Amino acid sequence: MSKKLDEELAQAAGIGRDDDGPAVMPPLTVPQPAEKARPKNSSMGLLVTLLVMGGALVGLFMFGFKEAAIYATPVDQLLSQQDKLMGRKVRVEGELVPGTLEKRDKPCEYRFTIHGKDGKQTLPVRYPQCVIPDTFRDVPTGGVQVTVEGSLKSAAEFEATLVMAKCTSKYDPKTHEMQQGEAKGMPIN
Repeated sequence: MSKKLDEELAQAAGIGRDDDGPAVMPPLTVPQPAEKARPKNSSMGLLVTLLVMGGALVGLFMFGFKEAAIYATPVDQLLSQQDKLMGRKVRVEGELVPGTLEKRDKPCEYRFTIHGKDGKQTLPVRYPQCVIPDTFRDVPTGGVQVTVEGSLKSAAEFEATLVMAKCTSKYDPKTHEMQQGEAKGMPIN
């Protein structure tokens, strides 16, 4: 009965016999899942898009912000390059010319003159605000270092939007106290 059962099962399954030998089973074929066909163009398109975006950002930083950059320059260099820097926002470093600091009430503004290291070239500055730093004082002996930020309106006038005075105080580690600029002739307050 066992042989007959095997034959019936083999027939039902569609398996034949080879010359009275054992039943030969056809090879099983397992259906393979369909491979995801990824178009190569989409990967290339993504790469090109990322490269273009990266190039645009680099270009923006290199060339787009050039006009917004603030150049720090001494008075002498500003005046020698005035045609190139006219109307651009710049930061100028110099020394207050003693006796030139004056305040006007109507309109409220400060006017003063700064000079470079050699003291030959001077730059008149107009600061159209009423408040200046406490450390920015007109000292008869000079030596007040100032940095102004703004734009050169003409060869004869610089309009400042910010005035910064360098602190002349020095810390003395021996006495653990702040010393005013006595060496430069600054009075002690």
